[in-house]
Amino acid sequence: MVHVLSSRVLLRPTDPERSRAFYGEALGLAVYREFGTGSERGVVYFLGGGFLEVSGRSEAPPAPGLELWMQVADAAAAHEEFTRRGVAVLEPPERKPWGLIEMWIADPDGVRIAVVEVPEGHPMRYRPGI
Repeated sequence: MVHVLSSRVLLRPTDPERSRAFYGEALGLAVYREFGTGSERGVVYFLGGGFLEVSGRSEAPPAPGLELWMQVADAAAAHEEFTRRGVAVLEPPERKPWGLIEMWIADPDGVRIAVVEVPEGHPMRYRPGI
C-alpha cells in the first residue's frame, strides 16, 4: 500500500496571470508556496485538506470533466463575498435534495467549482458507531 503524505490538484491554465488573480484575489485562497519567477511563476494554494497548484500554461482549457469541490462553513456568506469580488456565480446557494447547500462558480478557463456547505445534522457530519 502506498502511504500518501500530501496531495494537490495541478491546474495548467490558458492564462496563468488571470488564473492566479482568480484563485488568489477573487476567491481569496491562501498561498502555501510560490516558485519560479515572472509571469510563468507557479503558486500553490491551500485548498482545505489539499492543495491547488496553478502553474505552467496550456494551449487549451482543462477537460470538461474536471471539477473542484470546496467545502465552506457558510455558503451564503461565500456567495456574498464572491459577488462583492466579481466572481461569476453559475448557480446561487441552494439546498439540494441530498441535503447539502451547493453553489457553483467557474474559474476563467471554465473549470466548474462546487462551493458546498454541509449543514448541521447532515449525514456527512455523522458516522454511526464512531
